[in-house]
Amino acid sequence: MTSEQLATFDWKRYPETADFLNERIGDYYLQSSILRKFSEDLHSQTGTRLIDWIDHLELHGSAELEEILLSLGYEKSADTKHSLFQHPSAQFPAILLTSEKTERLFVIVDSVVEFLAVHQCALSTPIEGAIGSAVRQRLVFQENDVALHVIERHGARLDATTELPKPDLQKLLYHTEAFRLRPRNFSDEAAGFANAETLIQAAIADLGVDRTCDLFFAAERAYWQQRNSVARIQKARQDSMGLGWSNHDHHTYRSSRQHFWRLISVFELLGFDLRERFYAGKEAGWGAQVLEHHSTGVVIFADVDLSPEEVSQDFAHEPLSELSELGTVGLWCRLHGEAFLQAGMHHLECLFDFTAARDQLAEENGVKTMNPFTDLPHLKQAFTAGEIWPVKESRIQSLLDDGLITTEEANKFRSKGAIGSHLEILQREDGFKGFNQTGINDIILETNPLRIHQP
Repeated sequence: MTSEQLATFDWKRYPETADFLNERIGDYYLQSSILRKFSEDLHSQTGTRLIDWIDHLELHGSAELEEILLSLGYEKSADTKHSLFQHPSAQFPAILLTSEKTERLFVIVDSVVEFLAVHQCALSTPIEGAIGSAVRQRLVFQENDVALHVIERHGARLDATTELPKPDLQKLLYHTEAFRLRPRNFSDEAAGFANAETLIQAAIADLGVDRTCDLFFAAERAYWQQRNSVARIQKARQDSMGLGWSNHDHHTYRSSRQHFWRLISVFELLGFDLRERFYAGKEAGWGAQVLEHHSTGVVIFADVDLSPEEVSQDFAHEPLSELSELGTVGLWCRLHGEAFLQAGMHHLECLFDFTAARDQLAEENGVKTMNPFTDLPHLKQAFTAGEIWPVKESRIQSLLDDGLITTEEANKFRSKGAIGSHLEILQREDGFKGFNQTGINDIILETNPLRIHQP
């Protein structure tokens, strides 16, 4: 990776921009007791914050406000009919300037219908967007000069310059089912990747890349959720407010060295761009490639065992030869299968109030979390205690035959299983879009399947 590319991903903090947004939302609370109550319910029922659910804001525009936004790092989109401002270097909601006196907050959810049903919102105001459309939204309430809208997006950017075609509902449902029922158990894992590519290419032909990506990762989250009890607990908490998983921050996949290039190839087929790389040092023995899909907002952390010499290579695309020993990531894959196939994601990381989410899960549901591996003013991260999965005897015997585990370790896997997946609790401040390159290694070591360890 060149120095220019590294500079591109040197994510900064923007405290003044965060202060501007938080002050604006604070002003809305003074104008609308309904919005303040909604925010309080979000916090108490889900451990999340209103700011992390905002898709975009519509503000009463002026030349002065435009100058303020530009000074805060926002850039004006050139190819839109409206005054749309987005921050290219931070994780802040977009801002649309209008001539309307009423200012609007748009909360992003998985399904507008589910949100309206939970909150028993009468349909006196129709939902904007046909059934199955890439964007659907509706006004929830308006009080004084503040309005709350709920919106769902399926691969549709706010700054899109062309109108998205109306979906063929039969094709949409067909590919939704195909991804949800995707075969994952293959004796030849290369065939599993090839099968997924065939499904993805067929969906792209019918729906386009962006809608296909949205459908694919909805299915991926559902598969991960069915294999993780804490995920099901938190999903129920968020569904009690009609939200779904739209507060996802990133999806983490573990891959064998053999299939890493295939994993990246599938993600690039879905329209992902490569972002920064990670390497935690010689002792860690693993690295990661971060990818981002700019139309859906999906971010991927793809983990793989790496040697120090391979960091400077294009390890995302060049096939990796087998190493004499397995690292944390490689052993996890040998025990459970590829995250893209049998195992499912290692974890989903979502945006929360870090302290509130951990405390509520512990007090209300008995959920334990591991020690934070990032505890910075602008970034806090912690895994929930690992879900323990049983390990197939054939996988244990294969590791024994290859001399990669001892008999004692094999017996431990037989009797106790091995750590499988987690939910990760994250809080971001000041728009910081990056990750912790230093503290992450300790937690990866704690998730090594050889450490059957619960906090």
